[in-house]
Amino acid sequence: MNSKILIIEDDLSFGVMLQEWLTREGYETVLLSGIEKAKKEIQRQTFDLILSDLRLPDGDGILLLTWIKEQKKQLPVIIMTNYAELQNAVLAMKLGAFDYLAKPVNPSILEQKIKQAFNSREIIEKDSTVRENKSCTGIIQGSSRLAKQMYENVKMVADTQLSVLISGESGVGKEHIARMIHENSSRKNAPFIAVDCGSLLRELALSELFGHIKGSFTSAVADKKGVFEQADGGTVFLDEIGNLSYDVQIQLLRTLQERQVHPIGSTKDIKIDVRILTATNENLEQVVMNGTFRRDLYHRLNEFYITVPALRERVKDISLFANFFLEAANEELNKQVKKISPEVLQIMEQYPWPGNIRELRNVVRAAVLYAQSDEILPEDLPVLSIPSHISDLDNGISMPVTDEKALIESTLKKMKGNKVLAAKALKISRKTLYNKIHLYGIDL
Repeated sequence: MNSKILIIEDDLSFGVMLQEWLTREGYETVLLSGIEKAKKEIQRQTFDLILSDLRLPDGDGILLLTWIKEQKKQLPVIIMTNYAELQNAVLAMKLGAFDYLAKPVNPSILEQKIKQAFNSREIIEKDSTVRENKSCTGIIQGSSRLAKQMYENVKMVADTQLSVLISGESGVGKEHIARMIHENSSRKNAPFIAVDCGSLLRELALSELFGHIKGSFTSAVADKKGVFEQADGGTVFLDEIGNLSYDVQIQLLRTLQERQVHPIGSTKDIKIDVRILTATNENLEQVVMNGTFRRDLYHRLNEFYITVPALRERVKDISLFANFFLEAANEELNKQVKKISPEVLQIMEQYPWPGNIRELRNVVRAAVLYAQSDEILPEDLPVLSIPSHISDLDNGISMPVTDEKALIESTLKKMKGNKVLAAKALKISRKTLYNKIHLYGIDL
């Protein structure tokens, strides 16, 4: 079955030309001239991709992106625009557009972007399938002492109405903990809506969170429910809360205190029943002291505090997570890798994981892809070093001789004397490795 593409373009001659070219390339196409018609068509039939002009008679591509996001459709959108509006196209990408394309359209570039969009959609759909087949929060629970303590805190606060501030480094799984809290609460059958505050554009943040009414600003061509109204009865998770601008913080505090939202341009308040969970990877107390985050809002959000430990602090959990990601990667990549070798697990347990669980997942996926047998071996880990600071060897930064020598000897032993693999694992050049072997008199 051919892939189906929706073209939204008010320049009829250009739209027809684009439609004819895509048809010759083997795609099914539908050509429309405005956003409202496009919404109805998207509801009526299934599309694999949307090509949309940025400026349309009844709005712009940003409105379409917002609507698609509200409908929870995994539908890639490529925005087409002229060179004068490239900055706006970049803003559209921040709101969820897959890519943008400058006019006049280069057919070879268009073809390349379409293929990339289709590949991206396949990965998203496979990820969704994997999540549906796993536990309710999509990841296995750790068994280390720190993990157990964290889950006890989750269990303790889950069925209360307290606002929870979740802290931890990037990639530790803060949203996972927020979902655990929601799914173990009396609100579990109501919506859970996660918002990345770092990706909210300042000029659209108030609209995204609290909504707006038609005509309240230039591109407000229809009423819009904000996140808090959409999540009524459920939970709102605000990730990287420290990125909210001061004016949004004021409105958020008012919403939490009065339990109602005031959409932009409206003369009425709307009552809401929402529990709020927030997360940060920075020291929010320090941000409060610096004067960029309101102290009263901080205390309102921090009624209960949970710290998600870094992966390097819970080494016992690494093999559990790695094997869980192995299973998911096999399903996603259609591979049959059965296990992770003891040598690789040892390497993983020695590595400091600056990207935490997210980095571990990416490493396992890459290793499954590279694996030539039914077992992940050290040579299947091109993106991993042991440990990461050994890369300083190439930069002339010194470390204790005994540590450096022992590390090189250990790595050479694990790689069975193969200097090419050892240099790759250590993330240093072969020349540097040879020099160090000679310097320390390492016996091979």
